[in-house]
Amino acid sequence: MVDPIHAQRRAALLAEMGQGVLVLFAASAAIRNNDVEHEYRQDSDFYYLTGFDEPESVLVLSTIHEQKFVLFVRPRDPERETWDGARVGVDGAVSELGATVAFSISELDEKLPDWLENAERLFYRIGRDRGQDDRVLRAVDRTRPRARRGSSFPTQIIDPATVLHEMRRRKTAPEIELMTRAVDITGEAHVAAMAAARPGMYEYEIEALLRNVFRKHGSERPAYAPIVGSGPNATVLHYHKNNRRMEAGDLLLIDAGTEFDYYAADVTRTFPVSGKFTPPQRAIYELVLAAQDASMAATRPGATVDEVHMASVRVLAEGMVSLGLIEGPVEDAIKEERYKRYYMHRTSHYLGMDVHDVGRYFEQGKPRPLEPGVVITVEPGLYVPAHDDKAPEQYRGIGVRIEDDVLVTPDGHDVLSAAIPRRTADVERACSAETRGNPR
Repeated sequence: MVDPIHAQRRAALLAEMGQGVLVLFAASAAIRNNDVEHEYRQDSDFYYLTGFDEPESVLVLSTIHEQKFVLFVRPRDPERETWDGARVGVDGAVSELGATVAFSISELDEKLPDWLENAERLFYRIGRDRGQDDRVLRAVDRTRPRARRGSSFPTQIIDPATVLHEMRRRKTAPEIELMTRAVDITGEAHVAAMAAARPGMYEYEIEALLRNVFRKHGSERPAYAPIVGSGPNATVLHYHKNNRRMEAGDLLLIDAGTEFDYYAADVTRTFPVSGKFTPPQRAIYELVLAAQDASMAATRPGATVDEVHMASVRVLAEGMVSLGLIEGPVEDAIKEERYKRYYMHRTSHYLGMDVHDVGRYFEQGKPRPLEPGVVITVEPGLYVPAHDDKAPEQYRGIGVRIEDDVLVTPDGHDVLSAAIPRRTADVERACSAETRGNPR
């Protein structure tokens, strides 16, 4: 049965394109080792417009042809399907996906020039894949001689992001439902991790728990490789080994989110492995929490991602001066960016089908205002390396990040991940022996 949501998206995109033809390739399968492939995930743009998750496919959308939705796909192949599973095939591309016409992918080079003929504007992203570029440019070149008989050929090549990514930036109600589901599953995993973590466990045991919860609820895959960093590893922003044995007194930073029907969650929580924050840990944690509160309060229509970021920067800079991490006065610390010694990343990014989702952050060189339907992360942090001899000793080795997923609404914002504990008392309660039912 044809999904009406994808049909509506295609119609909306065609209306925005004006006169022209769009060509979009599916994601390529990637070899992991020898003849074993990495797990396949479809290109987000391709899936957004088709709902189709097979490789070796090409989408053509046209405003100048009667047949507006064209798919080139892998043909049915009983022998290969015995090994790799059923394919939609050419007929299924029409009956199941709603294509007005479909062809075997082997016919792409022959037929693509026909779809580019009389299309002066070609929407195609150059530079991502040289092999794909060559095929498209050869097709363009083959249309040029047809000008002698009165046809025209593409004279403009336009990045489809100019229209497609603007559509994806603002989420519709069905998209928000999927993101909320991804966030809810992610929240259950984070709470389970808080309840299970204890000294003596390895970080990878917690990673396994997270992945189990994700998959148990029908998530196809994590939205990104989970970060499970304990003790000094919590100060490494993109830590990925997840192989340290946790010790009493450690903080554990978990940056992990699942993906549900191609929509991502992105959540970070930091909590004490032993169940209670130490006074220095609490001081750092409460500072990051206050920064996040300030940035959330700044998240509303008309605000910019820069303003959301600077709300965290000001609170963190004030706190760093107060804790003796950096020198004041605060205004100078902000102006000279002294805070970047311990807070070196941005506070927010777009979230959607991609963890770092698409859409412009600037227009004509100026930060772009947020609008209802945009989802961002709000994720301030503070990271004091264990070897930093300029920091007060009690704070060395402490890394804290708190990250939530926030929907911009007409009246302000909605924290999609609000149910996941983040206040210190709630975090300690989630880590408590009573919650786990086991002695710590």
